[in-house]
Amino acid sequence: MVLLEKIVRLWEHAFWADRLVADRLTSLGNPPAQAVREFAHVIAAEEVWLARLQGRPSRLAVWPSLAVNELDGVVRRTQRDFSAYLNQLGESDLSEVIDYVNSDQEAFSTPVDDILLHTALHGQYHRGKVNLILRESGHPPTACDYIAFIRGAPAATEASAQAARRKEQGNE
Repeated sequence: MVLLEKIVRLWEHAFWADRLVADRLTSLGNPPAQAVREFAHVIAAEEVWLARLQGRPSRLAVWPSLAVNELDGVVRRTQRDFSAYLNQLGESDLSEVIDYVNSDQEAFSTPVDDILLHTALHGQYHRGKVNLILRESGHPPTACDYIAFIRGAPAATEASAQAARRKEQGNE
């Protein structure tokens, strides 16, 4: 598989995971504010990096103040726009260097492939933080691992691993 196909697959996972997390936070009604803040940052960072790739101003601050009821619309818009961007890319576009200014007003130049990989990995890092916040608040985390996406089945959880150990030991 060529690099562009792998990057698109990674972004398909990111879109799937973003929808799962947005749905979980929305379903809680009153989720932990810190979890909403972390997840809003995931979506905002995707928008900020897409804006840099497209050479336009971002529609969101990198750490926006979004209410839980705003997440679904922002996720949908960002995914629609990011999908359109990815769909027009060719393999040779991945090495194009993008000049941009970061949120600290520092100038950088980065190839498209590195931006796309960074942004997808950055999202997974922060979705992990959202899950930690949920767990610490007494809510189950959202299973959004890449392997769960690829398999089309949830990844093992701590509870399922403990149940398997009990079964192996004949305790069930």
